[in-house]
Amino acid sequence: MTTKISKWPPGTPMWVDLSIDDVESARDFYSRLFGWGYTSDDAAGGYLLAHLDGHAVAGLGPKDDAALPPSWTTFLSSDDAGATAAQVKAAGGRLLVPPFDVMDAGRMAVAADSGGAVFGIWQAGNHIGAERVNEHGSLCWNELHTRDYSAARSFYADVFGFSYHDIDGHDMVYSTCLRPKDAREVAGIQLDSALPGETPDYWLTWFASDDVAATAALAEHLGAKLLMPVSDSPFGRMAIVQGLQGEVFGLIAVAPAEN
Repeated sequence: MTTKISKWPPGTPMWVDLSIDDVESARDFYSRLFGWGYTSDDAAGGYLLAHLDGHAVAGLGPKDDAALPPSWTTFLSSDDAGATAAQVKAAGGRLLVPPFDVMDAGRMAVAADSGGAVFGIWQAGNHIGAERVNEHGSLCWNELHTRDYSAARSFYADVFGFSYHDIDGHDMVYSTCLRPKDAREVAGIQLDSALPGETPDYWLTWFASDDVAATAALAEHLGAKLLMPVSDSPFGRMAIVQGLQGEVFGLIAVAPAEN
């Protein structure tokens, strides 16, 4: 378990939020699945902060565009959202939402990388992002699935200064992203040759579970589907879930917290 009280270093995936059609339905689903509670602000347009024991772990909010599918968005930390947005364009990406202030919480932008994968940029103000990670029901890992592995690595190296550690074997092409501050592994990039031709690259959010089989079974009981059944991997037991409104996320095992 990690509890965070200061802003995350640049390049760290430090927040995820769900853009959804029916916020109340999603609120109930994730409350029952992960034990989340929620807070809201009347000025936030229906956006909810999900928390565990009073510490923020994720966001839920209504979609800005009804035509877009429900999805979890990964946000990467920046010390200067405007400068990072400029680097996105210089590296061949697109700005979908230019930088703007979110009250006193911070400054954000939404972008698409050179392969079309959507991600957020967050410059912390009063909201640093996830305050608890790597425990049951909280953010654990974020990885990019791409059909152009080399181009994706070049893009994120140019924008966030990532270097890479290649993960050999396991029947996949995969590397971890090392943030520039301390070379810590903070994300992954995977060559995904199974992506349909019309589907853009995407960032997959992984939530930690202290019992993946039980969490996956609960998700199914609540009406979700398993896109990848519970299975063992070199990185731990895992599953991929499609939520009630079509959003996709992963579950991966972590050791239960000691009392």
